[in-house]
Order: sequence, then C-alpha cells, then structure tokens
Amino acid sequence: MIFRSIPARVARMTTPYAPDSPAPSARAPIGVFDSGLGGLSVLRAVRERLPDEALVYVADSRHAPYGPRDDVFIVERTLAIGEWLVAQGAKALVVACNTATAQSIAIVRERLPIPLVGVEPGIKPAALHSKTRVAGVLATQATLRSARFEALLARHAADCRFLCQPGHGLVEAIERGDTGSPALRALLASYLEPMLEAGADTLVLGCTHYPFLGAAIRDVTRNRLHLIDTGDAIARQLARVLDERGLRAPASPRPAPLPRFCSTSDGRQLQALAATLLGLDAPVESVTISSPSTAASAADPA
Repeated sequence: MIFRSIPARVARMTTPYAPDSPAPSARAPIGVFDSGLGGLSVLRAVRERLPDEALVYVADSRHAPYGPRDDVFIVERTLAIGEWLVAQGAKALVVACNTATAQSIAIVRERLPIPLVGVEPGIKPAALHSKTRVAGVLATQATLRSARFEALLARHAADCRFLCQPGHGLVEAIERGDTGSPALRALLASYLEPMLEAGADTLVLGCTHYPFLGAAIRDVTRNRLHLIDTGDAIARQLARVLDERGLRAPASPRPAPLPRFCSTSDGRQLQALAATLLGLDAPVESVTISSPSTAASAADPA
C-alpha cells in the first residue's frame, strides 16, 4: 500500500481532537473540500439532494492541481483541511477530489472524529453501461497510479476493457476558467480520439473538475461517448451516512442557506464559477491552512 512510507511524517501533525469529542449537532455544517474548483460539481449535487444542509466549501487552489503532487503532500493537505473543517464545526466531510480520495482517505478517516465520504471514478457504472465493452477513463496521474484505483478496476471491470488516460493540463485550464477554448478542445481531442478509435463508447470522468468539460467533450467526440459522472451518487451516499448517524438537518420551510466559500488562493475564480454553475453570488473568504510541506516551503522559499 502507498501509505507505508507516509505515517511517520504525517504523525508529526498535531490533531487537537480527542476521541471522546462531543458528537456534532444535526444543524452543524457539512464540509466539502477539493484541491480547487472541481468539487463545485459535487457541491451542486449535494445541494440538490440535501437542500436543508449548511455547507462549507474549501478550495485548496493555492496548491492545485494535486495530480502531479507526491503522496505525502496529498495526505498532509487532506488531513490539514479536514482538521480545519472540524475546527469550524463540520459534522461530516466530503472529500470532493478523486486524487485526495485515492491517496489519503483511509489514513484521514482514522484521524478525524467525523464521518467522511470520498469520491471514486465510476468504473462499475461504466462497465455496466458499455455496449462495446471498451470504456475510457480520464483522471489525474495520481488517481490512476493509486492502489485504490487498481482495486476498483480489479473489482468492477469484469470483461470491460478500460483505457486510462491522465488528463494533464485539464485541471489547470478549468482553474483558469477555461472550459472550451480551441487549445483546450485540441487537448481533449488528443486524449479522446485514441479511445474512440479503440472502440470506446463510454467515458469515466475520473476527476470532479471534468464535469465542467462535458459540453466540450460532447462536441469534440460528436456525442459518441456516454459520460459517467458520480456527483449524484456521492450525494446519495452522504445522505445515507447522515441518516445512519442521525445527523441530517431537519427540514425547513426557509430557503436553503448559502454555502460558505473559502479558498487558499484569492478566490476570484471560485466566486465566478459558483455564480456560473450554482447561480450563487456569494463572497469567498481567503483562508490559510498550513501543513508540514507548505510550512517548509514558506520557511525556505528558495
């Protein structure tokens, strides 16, 4: 497992939450975290299925993308942001980032006193849907190299052949607000045309950023790929977890509360995309959340 070399370093991070910490209230917020803006696709699904829940969204845009990062960095960031959200009173955490889920959710689940829901590429629904028995997977390098992803393939691929393609450059484009420029479309074509030539009829969007590229993907492929997006499945799983623990917020006749948006960067792209995707004109707080790797970089900028 990839975590064998991680705990000694991660263990140096202090965790101020005792195992006997009081259980959170059902009225407490749910924390949603992503390396950047992609988790807004998950936030949208959560708001649709759980309209009475208060939400705190953290975009770690200062350190996006996570895909090229090493495993230790990803674990440290996920744990630090999870601890920060617990300190903000979160009753549950949605790790709305495929890379962070793949590389860190097992160890972070052990360290946090609240339930966690992660995201995984939709290998099972893709295998069930594909008629040609060939499906593509577009995901980050870190997700594709993870033991968790390999286990997903082993468990659910069955007789379906999966063509796995790292989406180099896609997260960076979305973080800049680019979801359909000629350069981006050319990049998508370079990734997807070989899949089509190999007979793929289904594409797994293995990063929560990628649903923002749905229109461009459909256009580039001329609607020849059925897209698998797991946002609603994540929201359903979150609802089950809240119900099992008696943590679902009571129904209210009042409008759903606005999410609290936080970013480790300046937040301008987060605010713009929240307005475009969610129809929300909400402020974005700039927050600083330190972890060992980022603290070391700040101390030694050279």
